[in-house]
Amino acid sequence: MAKKSLPASRLDYDYLLKFLALGNAGVGKTSFLYQYTDGIFHSKFTTTVGIDFREKRVVYRSKTVEGMQGKSQRIHLQLWDTAGQERFRSLTTAFFRDSMGFLLLFDLTNEQSFLSIRGWLEQLKTHAYTDNPDIVLCGNKADLDDQREVSEEEVKETASRYGLSYLETSAATGQNVNAAVELLLDKVMLRMDQAVEDAFGTSKRGQTIQLKSYPGDSQGCAC
Repeated sequence: MAKKSLPASRLDYDYLLKFLALGNAGVGKTSFLYQYTDGIFHSKFTTTVGIDFREKRVVYRSKTVEGMQGKSQRIHLQLWDTAGQERFRSLTTAFFRDSMGFLLLFDLTNEQSFLSIRGWLEQLKTHAYTDNPDIVLCGNKADLDDQREVSEEEVKETASRYGLSYLETSAATGQNVNAAVELLLDKVMLRMDQAVEDAFGTSKRGQTIQLKSYPGDSQGCAC
């Protein structure tokens, strides 16, 4: 894989976090990530072969339990886009252990992609860095309501059963795309904060976040 070197000034960040987008082929993972990093919807994408990724810089700001503004932290996000086809499964699972959080997508207009959630969760339990990783479940293509095959009640019941945060998203309109990534980032940062607290006995757990993107700092790289 060839990768362009970033200027030194652009290597200045506090944390590098890797998130992985998972789900069956055709659920809109690539469009979702492009919408997040570039604010652009591409109606036609070829199916992802193997692994691809997008990048974005954000500023994470937490608030303490007392409501005070926490320290700003510069986050470099790598958002990995995985192939959903079974024949690429051994390749994509190799990336699970290095990822800090997971966006699990299904297509609201395709019931089979929803039924596959259980299988993806089993893969995560087997291959992720922990058997209880941070996950945000995304019901994508929410803009196609007239083609919907999965009810909101079904999804909420499934999300509750597995203890997942759930948002309905649309890569086409941008609905909840930023919110889903921000929610996942919040979960990951809280886990990291808890680890520091457990190790050093400090108490600085955040409750809410504010995100600010670095201007002109989204890009992608195909493998």
